[in-house]
Amino acid sequence: MTSLLDLGPWGWIVAGMVLMALELLAPGAFMLWLGLAALVTGGLLFAMPMAWEPTLLVFAGLAVVFVLVGRRLSVRAKKTGEVALNDRAARIVGRTFVLETPIEEGRGRIRVDDTIWRVEGPDLPAGAQVEVVGTQGTLLKIRPA
Repeated sequence: MTSLLDLGPWGWIVAGMVLMALELLAPGAFMLWLGLAALVTGGLLFAMPMAWEPTLLVFAGLAVVFVLVGRRLSVRAKKTGEVALNDRAARIVGRTFVLETPIEEGRGRIRVDDTIWRVEGPDLPAGAQVEVVGTQGTLLKIRPA
């Protein structure tokens, strides 16, 4: 008699794809690693068939390894600044622009592509070249270039 957990290789592959599809509904890169572990488990079952007990242990071990590797990759991405992909203000830091309006009493505006940004820095006339040195939310900190 076969167990409910004895999915066979195709069952594990389908389970892996379902888990990876669930990642689209609940992003957080956790189901992705579990799905990858299920896919690899299914692939291993093609190479060497085994009972459901060792198969479950293989899946659990792979899931732990893949989650730890995924977490390490995520931490590394944060340290290298790759997380600035969706942070427009962070991507502007270090670039030079022309003041759209003069900076008076420490506040002014610059144009970045098609957007006007509020800036904070020393008083400067409109048209002056400035470099973005930091951000505070949507406020850019600048200095003369």
